Amino acid sequence: MNGNRSIVNKAAGTAISTGSITHGLMNPEQARRFIQQTFEATNLSPLIRHEMRTAKSGEIDKIGIASRIMRKKVENTDDGYRAGVKTSQIEYATTAVRLPWEITEETLRENIEQQNLEKVITDLMTTQLGVDMEDLYLNGDEATSSEAQDYDFLKINDGWIKQIKNGGHVYDASSASEMNLDMFYKTLAQIPNKYNNGKLRWLMSPKRAQDWELFLLNKVIGAGGAVPDSIYTAPAKIQTVECPSLSDDIILLTDPKNLIVVNTYDVKLRRTVEGKDAIMMDKRFYVAHLDYDPIIEELDATAIITGLK
Repeated sequence: MNGNRSIVNKAAGTAISTGSITHGLMNPEQARRFIQQTFEATNLSPLIRHEMRTAKSGEIDKIGIASRIMRKKVENTDDGYRAGVKTSQIEYATTAVRLPWEITEETLRENIEQQNLEKVITDLMTTQLGVDMEDLYLNGDEATSSEAQDYDFLKINDGWIKQIKNGGHVYDASSASEMNLDMFYKTLAQIPNKYNNGKLRWLMSPKRAQDWELFLLNKVIGAGGAVPDSIYTAPAKIQTVECPSLSDDIILLTDPKNLIVVNTYDVKLRRTVEGKDAIMMDKRFYVAHLDYDPIIEELDATAIITGLK
C-alpha cells in the first residue's frame, strides 16, 4: 500500500525534494488512492459507495429492474412482450474544501524522527481529514446558525442526516422514557419490504450502542433471565455500525451502499519551504485541496430515530 508521502512525491515530482512550490495536481489513480486512504480512517466510510467523477456537478445514473417480469412460454409464438430496465438520475454538486497545516524546521531538527516526522504528520493529517469528512457526510447543514458551535465547519454542505430528516422515514422517540426494542421494529416497519433484504444496518454512536447494551443488561438483572448475544449487536436481526461522528440522540437505518460520496479527480496536495513566510518563520507549509458531495440513492430506503434521551 502506498503511503501518503509516496503519493505526494508522485504528484509533485522532484519539487518535494528540491523545496520549490508544488502545484501537485494528482492523476486519477493518485487521487483515487489518496481519497481511499481518507476513507480507511473510520468505521462507516469503507462501507459506503464512492463515486469518482471528472465534472464538479452532474448526474449519477440509477439502473433498476422491475419485479415479476417473467411470462409463460408458448411454443412458436412471440407476443411482443419484452422486459426492460428503469433508469433515473441523482444530481450531485461537489463543494470544494481544504486542509492546511505547517511544520517548523526546528521541530524536524529536534525530533528523533527527523525527516520521517514529515511523513508521520502527513499520515495523521490524512487520518483527520477522513474523520472530518465523515463528520460532514453525516452532520453537514448549510442552514446551520452562525451562532452555532463549529458553524464554519458544519455549513459547508448538507449531510445525510438532514437529507433523511427531510425525505426519509422519521420515527420520533422523544415521548419514550428509555430505549426499547419496539422503537427498532417500528422504525424498520417504515422501510418498504423490497429494501429489507439483509443489507440494512443500524448506524449509531458508540455511546448509544453502549446504552442499548446497558438497557438490556438491566432488563436481564431485573427479570433474572438471559438476553441472546445477537440482540446486543443486531436489534431486529440487523447489525449495527458504530459511528463516533453521530450524535447520541439519533440512530440511522439504511444500507450503507445507499449512501454515496461523490469526489472529482481534481485533488491537490501543495507544499512549500520557500517564499517570504516560509523563510521568515522557518516553516514548511502544506495544504490538501479536494471536493465532495454526500448524496443518497434511495431516500425511501432510509429511516432515522430522533429524540432519543
